[in-house]
Amino acid sequence: MMKFKPNQTRTYDGEGFKRRAACLCFKNEKEDEVLLVSSSRHPDQWIVPGGGMEPEEEPCGAAVREVYEEAGVKGKLGRLLGVFEHNQDRKHRTYVYILIVTETLEDWEDSVNIGRKRKWFKVDEAIRVLQSHKPVHAEYLRRLTNTCNPTCSPACSPTNGNTPGSPVTDNNAPHYVCSTQGSDLVNR
Repeated sequence: MMKFKPNQTRTYDGEGFKRRAACLCFKNEKEDEVLLVSSSRHPDQWIVPGGGMEPEEEPCGAAVREVYEEAGVKGKLGRLLGVFEHNQDRKHRTYVYILIVTETLEDWEDSVNIGRKRKWFKVDEAIRVLQSHKPVHAEYLRRLTNTCNPTCSPACSPTNGNTPGSPVTDNNAPHYVCSTQGSDLVNR
């Protein structure tokens, strides 16, 4: 199912969840410093870069496209951390990947168009910064310690944002369901 909005087509899965993708962008394989971007709605708050999937777009391609647009970075896409559902305000189902940053642009789409900023945070600090206004984003970072290493899950390396036949599906990673409180996740 699709819903059209100016400048954007929202896509939904069969259960009515908005299809989203995001990346936890790290400086290196240690995964100890994560890149956050300023919120477009609240420029004084930080968020994990991500957004809605386009029609026919694979989750991994959407994740790479979103971090390029919102954070101005490119990198090596790693494992699928999990699929997170958020039901508090809206029904969102977000595929969250790990990305190791290899290139940082000086000027990027959202910095030019809306003045978006980016900043590196230690993981613990990022969790604190996100907890008050984006608890689900903080939960992505908490789940890092409960996942496998980067070599045990298939990764996809999109070149154009679409990867037909990509092996990444709901069954390839932990699937977490976020409670209506916004922070309690359970395995599904």
